[in-house]
Amino acid sequence: MRDLTELLTEIRACRLCAEHLPLGPNPVLQASQTAKILIVGQAPGIRVHRTGLPFNDPSGDRLRDWLGIDRDSFYDPALMAIVPMGFCYPGRGKSGDLPPRPECAATWRVPLMANLPSIRLTVVIGRYAIAYHLPDYGRNPSVTNAVANWRSHWPDVIPLPHPSPRNNLWLRRNAWFEAEVVPALRARVTEILSSPLPEISRPS
Repeated sequence: MRDLTELLTEIRACRLCAEHLPLGPNPVLQASQTAKILIVGQAPGIRVHRTGLPFNDPSGDRLRDWLGIDRDSFYDPALMAIVPMGFCYPGRGKSGDLPPRPECAATWRVPLMANLPSIRLTVVIGRYAIAYHLPDYGRNPSVTNAVANWRSHWPDVIPLPHPSPRNNLWLRRNAWFEAEVVPALRARVTEILSSPLPEISRPS
């Protein structure tokens, strides 16, 4: 198994999809072997691409509110791994950002997951993350169906809708999400983050 530090260096230097990326490669993620919560999004938006900071946008503000944590905790790699399905901004399509480039997960996801031994909760956000991490829902899953059945994989994995402001209508139509799911999520996150950090053995 590759050392995580070396693996992250390789990922941040990746140019595999360069010809398909309108703004060029800029892989954005954070991870450490002590991280206890894994956030799996889709791919960086244009603001995240420019700042190099994951979820550094209104979607991130809402996500942190759902989790019940502040920015310092969210951006602490010792606590939180943020590993989207695609690490680079994929560009715009007719109805929003394009899907994550498939080469990214195919190349990097398995070795990365093998280097995250301390994860106690995986938060999967949106259709592409759900399809990969919760394959029982199929290759083109219904986000609403997956979120409505959130207890099926609880307390280890929880599917969420995307926290983008574009999802405000979905949130209004599905008021049960913020009434039932968000309080449970916050309690689980608090429980996990209040426990001691694990000790990770280093290769000799």
